[in-house]
Amino acid sequence: MDPELIDDCVHCGFCLPTCPTYVLWGEEMDSPRGRIHLMKQHVEGTPVTPEMAGHFDACLGCMACVTACPSGVRYDRLIEQTRAEVERAREREPRERAVRGLVFGLFPYPRRLRLSRPLTGLTRRLAPFLERAHPSLGAMAALTPVVERRQRLPRLVRARGPRRAVVGMLTGCVQREFFPQVNAATARVLALEGCDVVVPPGQGCCGALSVHSGRAEQARRLARRTVRVFERAGVDTVVVNAAGCGSSMKEYGELLGAEPAFRVRDLSEFLAELGPVATRHPLPLVAAYHDACHLAHAQGVRAQPRALLAGIPELELREVPEAAICCGSAGTYNIFQPEAARDLGDRKAKGVASTGAELLVSANPGCTMQIAAAMRRAGAAIRVAHTAEVLDASLRGVPL
Repeated sequence: MDPELIDDCVHCGFCLPTCPTYVLWGEEMDSPRGRIHLMKQHVEGTPVTPEMAGHFDACLGCMACVTACPSGVRYDRLIEQTRAEVERAREREPRERAVRGLVFGLFPYPRRLRLSRPLTGLTRRLAPFLERAHPSLGAMAALTPVVERRQRLPRLVRARGPRRAVVGMLTGCVQREFFPQVNAATARVLALEGCDVVVPPGQGCCGALSVHSGRAEQARRLARRTVRVFERAGVDTVVVNAAGCGSSMKEYGELLGAEPAFRVRDLSEFLAELGPVATRHPLPLVAAYHDACHLAHAQGVRAQPRALLAGIPELELREVPEAAICCGSAGTYNIFQPEAARDLGDRKAKGVASTGAELLVSANPGCTMQIAAAMRRAGAAIRVAHTAEVLDASLRGVPL
C-alpha cells in the first residue's frame, strides 16, 4: 500500500453517498474514507485482522468514489494494492479457499468455461441446493445465463465498403463463452462501419478478474499473454466490448511496468471517435441504458454509448435512477459477497423497472447476468442486450 496515495485523502466525505456499501449499511469502515483509514493503520504497523480484511473484501471496487473525489485520490490503485496485501497476509478458511480456487481456476480460462456450458441449465435448477452447501455456489448457479449456440469468429472480418481502420478485437472469457452473440455483433458493427477486424487466435483472459481480486501474479501472467497475442497481430488499436476488461487493459502500463504497443478502446468509445457512416434503420423500442462501473467510473465513458443509441431512429432512451450506484456484479463480488450483491441487484432492478423500458442496454457481461437475475427475482424479467447488439440490429435492419 502506497503511503503517499493514502495521504492524498483529506477525509472530506464526498465519497460516502456514492459508495454502495455505505449506502447499504451506513458504516464508516465500509466507506472509501473508512477503508483508507484502515489502510493507514496497516501501513503504520497494525496487522491485517479478520475484521479489517472483511471491510476490504466488502468493497466492490466500483470506483464511484474516484469519480466523486475532489482531491483525486487514487482509490482504484489503493484497493488493488490492499487486496494483494490481504491475499499475502491472511490465510482464508478452507471453504472460502476452495470456492476462490474454483472461481479463479475456471473463469479466466475460456476452454474450461466451454466445458461447463452444457451444465448451465442443470446448474440453475440446482441453485437452491448449492446455496445450502455454500452461498457462493448458489450465487454462481443463479447467475448462470442460458447460453446461446457457440458462434465462431474468423481470424479476419473484412470491412464492408471502403476500409477506414484496422483494429484488433478482444473476445474475452465470459463474453466469449456465455455471450458469443455479443462478440459476433461487435465484429459486424465494426465491419459495417468500415473496419477490418483482426481476431487473433490464442487469446485468453486479459487478467481483469485476477487483478481486481488481489491475485497480482496470475493477473500479470494473463496480461503478458494478451499483450503478446495482440502485438504479434500487428494492430495499433484493440477494441474491447466488456467494461471490466477494457478498464484493466488500459492499466497494463501500471500492472506490467511498460505500456503495450497498442492502445485500448471500448467499443462505444472507438465508434464515437471514428464517426458513423453506415445507415441506421429504425428500432421502435423503449430502452434504458445501464452504466457499467468500469466503463463510467474507471474509464470515464458515459456520453459515447448514449450518443450511439440516440442515433438510432425511433429508439427512445430512458435513464435508470441512481445510475452511478453499482448493480452489485463487480467482477466476482456477486459470487464472494452474495448477500450484499443481492441487495444491490434488487435495488438496481427496482430502478430499471421504474423506467418502464422493454429493453435494458448493458456494456458488461457481469452486469447483464446480475441485473437479469435480479429482475427474474422481482418477477419483472426484461430483455438485456449489449450496445453492440442494438447497433447491429439497427445497421442490418433486423428486429432485436
